[in-house]
Amino acid sequence: MRASDRSYATLRDEILDGILEPGAVLAEVEQSTRLGVSRTPIREAFSRLIADGLVTAQSPRVLVVSELDSDRVRGLYELRIALECTAASLAARRRAPEAFEQLRGELLAAPALLDEGAEGLARYFAIVDALDDAIEAAIDNAYLSTAFASARLHSARVRRLAQHDPARMRQAAEEHLLVVDAILEGDAELAADATRIHLHRSLHSALQRIPPRQPNTATATPKGNR
Repeated sequence: MRASDRSYATLRDEILDGILEPGAVLAEVEQSTRLGVSRTPIREAFSRLIADGLVTAQSPRVLVVSELDSDRVRGLYELRIALECTAASLAARRRAPEAFEQLRGELLAAPALLDEGAEGLARYFAIVDALDDAIEAAIDNAYLSTAFASARLHSARVRRLAQHDPARMRQAAEEHLLVVDAILEGDAELAADATRIHLHRSLHSALQRIPPRQPNTATATPKGNR
């Protein structure tokens, strides 16, 4: 893997995991030293993160991790509702039943995973990701897939907030199961409605957990490395 790709992947994952917090300043020299690469790969990684919308240019020389505030979250969910309701509806019409039948069984067992700590939570999110992949495969639309890639990237930042609400996680598992059942039944309208309800509740939960906007006083070094 190229140094720029490796640097991009590391910084992206640190942003999505909350290690590099919203508002954290990203200094080219500091990051090149920390990641053990020259400044050119870091510069290339920064450009990709800006294109992703994960990093914002505060000035020509100052880059910061993009804020995760209520307005951004609402905007993200407006996009997700448009995309995912359409996708669920199409998947109900174009589905491959075998994939969704397997996911249904996994979702029925999902609540037990939520009692198994971090490992169980990771397995649950893997099921959710597999559902997204199955819907994307079922609709077989390159244009929607491109839009999904961006939405899923930013959704990962919001999803981290839900990990601290076990009751919401169990409710979400039930909502995913309703979507799968609608797809298996070939009910396009119900699949879209179930998806809309899920996203509406997820947005409400996320907005309750968005921290107040803080001054940009964070440094570029993750907390664990300070």
